Amino acid sequence: MAHLSKVLISKMLMSFILISSIHLAVANAADAPKPKLTLEQRADKARIDSQRLELAQLEKARQAAKETAEREDKIKQQSQTHDWEAQQKLKAQKQFDERESREQKYLREAKEAAAKERKIPKP
Repeated sequence: MAHLSKVLISKMLMSFILISSIHLAVANAADAPKPKLTLEQRADKARIDSQRLELAQLEKARQAAKETAEREDKIKQQSQTHDWEAQQKLKAQKQFDERESREQKYLREAKEAAAKERKIPKP
């Protein structure tokens, strides 16, 4: 029983020491001052950040231009559909007008024929 309690105490002590050392390492790492950058290093970092930002903005602009072109194509296709419909309406109206003018022609010819005096040929 004494041996069991010694093993248990040693394991608890080892765990406590391990946790304490990890805690100290983390605390020291957090407290460590950040290295101060020289003016040249700051300029380089700013230049890199600027390039990254410029690339990101360029990509966004490309995406926006692509979406705009897609919307324009979609609208153009829809307007072409309307153009086709307008052409079909014009074609139908033209056919209707032609049919109406033929009817008017036939009526006029019929009236002229009715107005003529007919002579019956003698056999």
